Amino acid sequence: MNTTSNNTMKAMPIFLAFLCMGFGDVVGPMVSLAKDTFHLSTFMAQLLPLMGFIMFGLLSVPMGLFQDRKGKKYLLTLGLIIAFIGLVIPIIGGMYGPVVQFNPDSNMKFYIILIAILFLGAGATILQVSGNPIMRDVSPEGKYSSNLSFGQTVKAVGSSLGFLIPAFVAKPLGLDWTVLFPIYAVLILLAFLWVNATKIEEKKDPNSNTASLSSCWKLFKNPYIFMMVLAIFLYVGAEVSMSSGVPLLVHEKYGIDLKELGLVLSWGLFFFPIFIGRLIGGFILRYLQPKIFLVATVLMSLVGIIMMFLGSQSMAFAGIVLVGLGFANIFPLVFSITIDKMPERSNEISGLMVTAIVGGAFIPPIFGFVADHHNILLAFLVPAACLIYILFTALSNRKTA
Repeated sequence: MNTTSNNTMKAMPIFLAFLCMGFGDVVGPMVSLAKDTFHLSTFMAQLLPLMGFIMFGLLSVPMGLFQDRKGKKYLLTLGLIIAFIGLVIPIIGGMYGPVVQFNPDSNMKFYIILIAILFLGAGATILQVSGNPIMRDVSPEGKYSSNLSFGQTVKAVGSSLGFLIPAFVAKPLGLDWTVLFPIYAVLILLAFLWVNATKIEEKKDPNSNTASLSSCWKLFKNPYIFMMVLAIFLYVGAEVSMSSGVPLLVHEKYGIDLKELGLVLSWGLFFFPIFIGRLIGGFILRYLQPKIFLVATVLMSLVGIIMMFLGSQSMAFAGIVLVGLGFANIFPLVFSITIDKMPERSNEISGLMVTAIVGGAFIPPIFGFVADHHNILLAFLVPAACLIYILFTALSNRKTA
């Protein structure tokens, strides 16, 4: 078996781990599902994504340092174990598929789900820290950006399951959305077994030093690294703002009833284009330099947001789709470009970049503030401002290409 074929086989369990990484995004659709099931206030329902984002902020850098000592594969399997525990907790608590019956312990069941999301968020954080750099170890020379984009495509499939399973699988079979927990648990168990059965030779630069909190802080003060980490922070905040704002836009501005279309409409307008964009991006990156593609994809996103302000519903919906296609590859491009710039610091960079995912907790409230005090359409200037900064970083990288 030649080297390329061998690397392809080794990459397959990593791609499955990326699928499981997407399960952490279930907190998005779960907000409305849990709110309806447990009769929660909006504030209480929003505790679900908050629990997940907390783990990105708290664990990313420590896990990056731990990975530097124990290895990427070790940390990847640890992330799968912790995510699996998070999915088993609600199953043990009686939430595994049948329709949840309202009873005196329903509030307790919600708190059980909060704990489960805490573990799932921790597992997703660890998978992000380890999965993105380990993809470089199983990729042929020059194919890291392409494979990482494909990995994010697979992750998008995992994210989409949280929208599609309740609508197209659970409901027709008379099951509750909690059927997500056993389905996810089985897939994570398969990923754990496959990753452990695969021999992966981890690349380590002979000139690299042992990572520490001090070295992470010094690296963060590097102007280039700070610029790229901030780009991730703003991108994730912009994506979460878009994903939560699109349903509000189609309902409040265009009067579309979301009770019937609900999660499927949100997925179709924004998340499905992200999936398609990542799939296409993986092929494009086999022929186009990542730095050039980053400029193109950010410009596409900005054009999409401009289209949303042009007045007609069809133009706005087309703009949302274009934003999704543009957003698709920004994260893997920024991540891989930064790692390729300083491969000897990959563990520390991975920790810093995954920490920046906490931007998803800080930017959306700004979006909400603008929507509450002005209107929902004007709020989309917030992700547009984030994209303008990311365009600056893309053009800065292009100058050094």
